[in-house]
Amino acid sequence: MAHRFTYNPETCKYEPIIVTPKAFARKSFRFLTVTFILGVVGLIYYNTQYPLLDEVRLAKENQNLKYDWQLINSKLKATSEELAKLEDKDDHNYRVILGMEPLSASEREAGVGGQEKASADIENPIIRAGIDYAEKIKNRLTVEIHSMNALKKQLINNQKQWAARPAIQPISNKELIQLYLVYGMRYLPQDGYSRPHNGLDFVANLNSPIYSTGDGVVTYAKGGTTYGNAVFVNHSYGFETRYAHMNRIIVAEGQQVKRGQVLGYVGSTGHSFGPHLHYEVLYQGNFVNPIGFFQRDLTNIEYEKLISNAHGGAEALD
Repeated sequence: MAHRFTYNPETCKYEPIIVTPKAFARKSFRFLTVTFILGVVGLIYYNTQYPLLDEVRLAKENQNLKYDWQLINSKLKATSEELAKLEDKDDHNYRVILGMEPLSASEREAGVGGQEKASADIENPIIRAGIDYAEKIKNRLTVEIHSMNALKKQLINNQKQWAARPAIQPISNKELIQLYLVYGMRYLPQDGYSRPHNGLDFVANLNSPIYSTGDGVVTYAKGGTTYGNAVFVNHSYGFETRYAHMNRIIVAEGQQVKRGQVLGYVGSTGHSFGPHLHYEVLYQGNFVNPIGFFQRDLTNIEYEKLISNAHGGAEALD
């Protein structure tokens, strides 16, 4: 270890400096004291010159969070408003058209739950509020998705039902000569008495085409004493139609038919007094007046003209 020297004038020599432990301790204490004082002074100076650095940083972060939240909140609010419009259309338009009951408030609120759980571990109130708001919208959207799926299912079912429902004339206006509106009791001139007449008579030329008035399945296609050559079509949903006195049948039992498909041709077979189609409509097994089932291929004016030109007497052709 190198020694420090000092000049001794009495001996005219350089002699090593001897530092006693006590002297070393005093010097070390002075050094540490000065260092401590300088550190304290520096810390005081730092705190007096920059007292709000952390506060400024946190304030800036909070300001950024507030800005981001305002942006997110505006988008969430816009989404919520659009969803509310869709919910209103669902309840008051789509469901009314499809014959469905609107969702009750309790059904719509059934999905609005669990928000506290979703944000339970979030300390920042701004972030927690955003998560809760988004969770409510998500749950409302889930309810609406289920509702839309139900609407789609009902629409498909209604389309099938509308296609199956008797809704056109079995004889086109182009082929029609006369329509006899004799539904109910009618007079039989050949027998001299009255009896129920459960359909309408469409007078047309021999071999004019006869059309199925709705989608369905042929359940009967053969000749008989009263109906003559006849076709029965089961349309499901409680509807059945019958077409009698055909000259020729071109469908078979068990065959699927579509609305507007030709079933056969006008004739005068069975209990008949001239070429015509006797047309019947049944609902839930009971006869109903077919006049209310022509709406799909006639305008209001055409329908009124058809009725005004129809024969409304007490006689029929079968």
